[in-house]
Amino acid sequence: MSNRFVLNETSYHGAGAIQNIPEEIKGRGFQKVFLASDPDLIKFGVTKKVTDLLDKAGIAYEIFSEIKPNPTIENVQHGVEAFKKMGADCIVAIGGGSSMDTAKAVGIIIKNPEFSDVRSLEGTAPTKNKAVPIIAVPTTAGTAAEVTINYVITDTEKNRKMVCVDVHDIPVIAVVDPDMMSTMPKGLTAATGMDALTHAIEGYITKGAWELSDMFHLKAIEIIAKSLRGAVANTQEGREGMALGQYVAGMGFSNVGLGIVHSMAHPLGALYDTPHGVANAIILPTVMEYNAPATGEKYKYIAQAMGVKRTDDMTQEEYRKAAIDAVKQLSKDVGIPENLKEIVKPEDIPFLSRSAYDDACRPGNPRDTSVEEIAELYKSLL
Repeated sequence: MSNRFVLNETSYHGAGAIQNIPEEIKGRGFQKVFLASDPDLIKFGVTKKVTDLLDKAGIAYEIFSEIKPNPTIENVQHGVEAFKKMGADCIVAIGGGSSMDTAKAVGIIIKNPEFSDVRSLEGTAPTKNKAVPIIAVPTTAGTAAEVTINYVITDTEKNRKMVCVDVHDIPVIAVVDPDMMSTMPKGLTAATGMDALTHAIEGYITKGAWELSDMFHLKAIEIIAKSLRGAVANTQEGREGMALGQYVAGMGFSNVGLGIVHSMAHPLGALYDTPHGVANAIILPTVMEYNAPATGEKYKYIAQAMGVKRTDDMTQEEYRKAAIDAVKQLSKDVGIPENLKEIVKPEDIPFLSRSAYDDACRPGNPRDTSVEEIAELYKSLL
């Protein structure tokens, strides 16, 4: 058996990393940029940090900002039309997962027009060509979409999120600049940070995990546990730590998959427009308890990475509880709600459970599950 690992061609990290964008565009011979960013980032001047650099370098670009927090099929379709009209030859995606996911879908369809029906991209679509070259500039520390081969598009007609996995969609360049994340409000910082922690923990215990991915995930857990509280308080150290930690988590989970925390979170975003990081954070400890019997000694190392002391003196039951408690405490400290009472309607649980079971992340869960067991997990969170 062989294990595949796919990463960016180039990545830049640290304060001021965006200064490298014009040189990369010119050095690669690109003539016009399709710049994908969401309306709020444009409104608050975050996108301008990059467009000012493009203007100074004399690089032509047009902005596409028809991007929702949970991007839809229609957003992608309009993006494809806009790209063709612009006559662009590369994409700069500025934002959180929504901007980057939209850019990935647009880039794939432009180079693989036989998949113009966005629904045909769900799962592992057999595309043949690499997407339009993407330079991804995250403004949140959570999704790690800048280094993953995944993207998620919402089908509003069916109230579900489509998880798409394609090695051809990974951005050529990732520019991870903590200065681009400094204007994130506390709530968004907390939610996206817990999303990153969920990536690291699920990636560490997923069925596809192996030594190389374990290395990334354990380091990511350690960095995030040390940095998230500071990032929420908007300290420079916290921002820098989260920028790196979420990227390291993405390097791992993109290549080995996730589990039912994400499976259960996706339909909440599709049906209620729940922020993805909030959904993950609420669900994570409950699913960790559910998955514990299928994780061997891994919770000991999660606990250690979360900063728990004397785990070698603990029984298996004790270190599993310690890992889960550490996650709960971090979530509480950054202001995440404890349950789904204000989100889920009990009558929707059958639909949510079926959607979660059918989700592309479910097969990677370390413990085999069922629609009925997922329904019980939802109920336990009300």
